[in-house]
Amino acid sequence: MSKVVIKTSDLPQSFLEVHPHNLYLYCKAYLANKRASSAHTKNRSAVSGGGKKPFAQKGGGRARQGSIRAPQFRGGGVVFGPTNAKNYTQKVNKKQKRLALQHAIAEKAANEKLFVVDSIKIESGKTKDANNFFKEFNVKNALFIKDNIDEKTLLAFRNLPNVSLIEPKDLNAYLAAAHSAIVIEKSVWENLIKES
Repeated sequence: MSKVVIKTSDLPQSFLEVHPHNLYLYCKAYLANKRASSAHTKNRSAVSGGGKKPFAQKGGGRARQGSIRAPQFRGGGVVFGPTNAKNYTQKVNKKQKRLALQHAIAEKAANEKLFVVDSIKIESGKTKDANNFFKEFNVKNALFIKDNIDEKTLLAFRNLPNVSLIEPKDLNAYLAAAHSAIVIEKSVWENLIKES
């Protein structure tokens, strides 16, 4: 396997001129867009029951009550609780996506954690072989970018907890920044530089 370490000097000048804030904004939006917004409570109008007045208005010596589903009762509605109507989606412009990815790649190159290889392929389909391939880079975790992932390679990498295997179309700035190293096929790298 021929392995080339990409350094800052190997990158186009445009990659080095990107402001880091673009990456921050992209990652913030990416994580916000993944939020499920599933936290939900019912207010007193949504809780079932409580149509009948619990006891007479006067004569009992107690405070007047209109419904057993009021917030002060057990099983009553929740006041100011979270609802799933909240939308956390944040918009990211195409240009900002591109700039964020460029900065994430430039960061990896600056730390000498960007590797270009001829091919990422595990013909045996064994996780052991994939792990040995990963260990050659001497990094904590890695993002492997392969053009057209074949079934054997997918099976080999699938169970490695510190490795992500993706195709070029799935590459984004968050994934590039979240992994300590990037290993990319030569053909994919050439296309990436050409399109940026």
